Amino acid sequence: MILRKSNSSEAGELTRISIKAFGTDSLVGGAENDGPPGYDSEEWHMKMMEENHLFTYFDDDNTIIGGAVLFGKEELYVGRIFIDPKYFLRGYGKALMETIEKNFQAKTIKLDTPIWNGRTNQFYKKCGYIETGRDSENVYFEKVKE
Repeated sequence: MILRKSNSSEAGELTRISIKAFGTDSLVGGAENDGPPGYDSEEWHMKMMEENHLFTYFDDDNTIIGGAVLFGKEELYVGRIFIDPKYFLRGYGKALMETIEKNFQAKTIKLDTPIWNGRTNQFYKKCGYIETGRDSENVYFEKVKE
């Protein structure tokens, strides 16, 4: 698996994958067509790419299977990850998180996910992230690398 900074030719495909991926949230308690800010906007993905926050995730055949929006260096914040639903339940999400952890030098990685989304809450726990707090909307997770 390869994770690298996105380029402008990938923004459209990443937007399509993001729409499909976050569209499945309605199956686990989310509202229909109500993903995170910018999930359905190619302009937003281009902005994230221009600011060096958007990353493209490829399988071994160089097919785009998802993406990530990442912030920071010393402390990395995972703004979101998304995998094309046709690759769900095949280990790609876990492999993406492992790739992020391996490729970034940050000692601490943080993220949050909606409180209603049992799928992602369980996923991040499975990836070794520890819940550090919650509010009325989100659960906050952290992993400290040794």
